[in-house]
Amino acid sequence: MDNEISRQNQSNEKVVGKLPEAKIALFANESEGYLQKFRLEVNGVTQHFPFWINVSNEAYWPQLIYKDINQDGENELIVILTRGYGTGVVNQEVHVLHKTETNFGNVYREILVDNPMAILLKNVKTELTKSHALITIGHHKTEIEIDKLGIEPRKFFSDITTANLLRFEVIENKLMAIIGAQVSPVGGYIGSFHITYEYKNDLYEAKKIEFIQDSNV
Repeated sequence: MDNEISRQNQSNEKVVGKLPEAKIALFANESEGYLQKFRLEVNGVTQHFPFWINVSNEAYWPQLIYKDINQDGENELIVILTRGYGTGVVNQEVHVLHKTETNFGNVYREILVDNPMAILLKNVKTELTKSHALITIGHHKTEIEIDKLGIEPRKFFSDITTANLLRFEVIENKLMAIIGAQVSPVGGYIGSFHITYEYKNDLYEAKKIEFIQDSNV
């Protein structure tokens, strides 16, 4: 019975990501607007990731990146999933997998990546008034005059929000989380927090946090 279910699942699968140079393929089943029941195949070895989820819109299918992001001379597999999107909204999560040799061949072991929202809560202080937004990271302060945005004061949030825009990128072989900052739901984008990760203590943790002000503000 289990074999029957397994065969049925595989018959409903579609390829949602490929890295031919590394003999990597990512499969998933589509159901109710989401990709689910992920299966990773690496050079003939299969691994299942039942808790991964991604929207089914092909424009937002998983991104597979094969780069050495921990400077150990070996490429890591980075899988970026999009869990939600909309007008002015994107919500991504990242999975980093390290190649590990076993008796059954090479498999990929998932490594914990510190939650970027938790990193912001621990390291960033914000303040929002009707005239300015203040962002403090350590000893560095950024002050933005938001009254120039032409937004009615009653439409401002009570504080700077980072709830709507979260994406991941690999830039110059470094894993980065980019989190948008807004002071109001419409026309209130003021810039983004850039978190650069490093591999340390068997996890990816924040090495650098900076705020990049939007050029239009």
